[in-house]
Amino acid sequence: IAPVLFDGQRVFGENRVQEATARWTPVRAEHPEKIELRLIGPLQTNKVRDACALFDVIETVDREKLAAAIAAEAARTGFSPRLYVQVNTGAEPQKAGVLPAQADALIETCRKLGLTVEGLMAIPPADQDPAPHFRLLAEIAARNGVEKLSMGMSGDFETAIACGATSVRVGSALF
Repeated sequence: IAPVLFDGQRVFGENRVQEATARWTPVRAEHPEKIELRLIGPLQTNKVRDACALFDVIETVDREKLAAAIAAEAARTGFSPRLYVQVNTGAEPQKAGVLPAQADALIETCRKLGLTVEGLMAIPPADQDPAPHFRLLAEIAARNGVEKLSMGMSGDFETAIACGATSVRVGSALF
């Protein structure tokens, strides 16, 4: 992390709350300049308090219960991280994310809870062309007035950008 921090990188994604807390608490103390942390891994409701305290963005809101827990924590502290709804565009049972047909309802629920949905996030099936999945996510975003799209990783970020990604997750390429 130190070399990319030195070179000016300020946005980092993490998969796990506890590991991120251990890693980033001392780094943030040493580097007072703004470092943006994004949770890109699944979030359990029992870790919402810690996640909301550490992360600037949670990209993995995928169910009403989680949205309600984040809203309750925001009410308690007066702060809510920026939020992305994760959509399981491939309807893969092993992956997190709301199914595409249920995405509109979850976005509406988040808004009714007083949460701002800044964007949508998706990880398409590894064995399929990602473009149709990225286009589907863009369609859901447009239909719901959501401006940001976190889609694409080291292996498919160029396709994601062509389909409208506003952020890509390229940790493997960097590290």
